[in-house]
Amino acid sequence: MQDQVTLCRDDTDCRAVGAYLDDRIYEFNVKATGYDDGRLLAGCVRNAAGDIIAGFNGHTWGRCCELSNVWVHDAHRGHGLGTLLLRAAETEAVARGCVRVVLATHSFQAPGFYERLGYQRQFALDGRPQGFEDIFYVKSLERSPGGVSPL
Repeated sequence: MQDQVTLCRDDTDCRAVGAYLDDRIYEFNVKATGYDDGRLLAGCVRNAAGDIIAGFNGHTWGRCCELSNVWVHDAHRGHGLGTLLLRAAETEAVARGCVRVVLATHSFQAPGFYERLGYQRQFALDGRPQGFEDIFYVKSLERSPGGVSPL
């Protein structure tokens, strides 16, 4: 029935609906902007056993790279893996023609880390989650002989 909402009852159904909506919104966005270069982006670091100990994912579209998740296992933080991940994402973004990276982090996660790597705080949304901030960052990229560097 057209006027009835069916709620997803498990994570599998929710993921399927989410993927379907992502595709429909991408189709709309392509028609509205003319940019049809959207591609997923991800990378990871594995230990000797093959387990992921650090990684990132997101996408590129319209000369912009959006990182959705950047994560390093607790036991491996402070050893440069986060920097390695971001540099890899930025390098691939430049190779795809991107001129900026955008990402969000919470106030209890890693805002200082991103700022040390040249990300500029654009704004923060207070109360997401309650008692914390959701902070949005942008970093401008340029091509240089030595790789990626901030503008």
